[in-house]
Amino acid sequence: MSLLEHNRIIINQKAKLIELVNEYKIRDSDGTDIGVIRQEGQSKLKKVARFVSSLDQFMTHTLGAYDADGTKVLEITRPRKILKSSVEVTDGPGSTVGSIRQQNVFGKIRFGLHDAAGTKIGEIRAENWRAWNFAIVDVTEHEVARITKTWEGLAKTLFTTADDYALEVESTVSGTLRQLIFASAVAVDTALKQDSRGLG
Repeated sequence: MSLLEHNRIIINQKAKLIELVNEYKIRDSDGTDIGVIRQEGQSKLKKVARFVSSLDQFMTHTLGAYDADGTKVLEITRPRKILKSSVEVTDGPGSTVGSIRQQNVFGKIRFGLHDAAGTKIGEIRAENWRAWNFAIVDVTEHEVARITKTWEGLAKTLFTTADDYALEVESTVSGTLRQLIFASAVAVDTALKQDSRGLG
């Protein structure tokens, strides 16, 4: 089974005392490793800037999602931002899948899911800022997926920003929407968590 065919996955951000390169393990509901997401194309200067400043949110971030056998299945790029985030998504070979666009700055954050032609095909809706629960709906307002975050033990959280994200997707979801939903679990982190120091 390929990574995108799973209906329940856990994305585990690899714990680091100093987070300079984002890296995530992807596991199925049984805890089996089924893939990995890693940050790509970071220069030494950017790593230093992440360490000594809060400029992270203004930098471009690119993450690649890989199957267990090392095959690239998705690439997620978040260009530098000022207020609203946008995330561009391509498939493994590099063809455009679509984009995830932040729709508002204040209140419960929402993101539009857009296909390669720019047509909106779904939306991510933050239900609770602090708990990090997100519902994903299609164009008919039907909930088709959910992202929830489980905080790790308090002692560990004090020293790292490592979290677990659980993604559940309806088995009937396919194609571009499924690809964007999988990308969303990563986009929630790269688009919002970077700014939690100022908005949380």
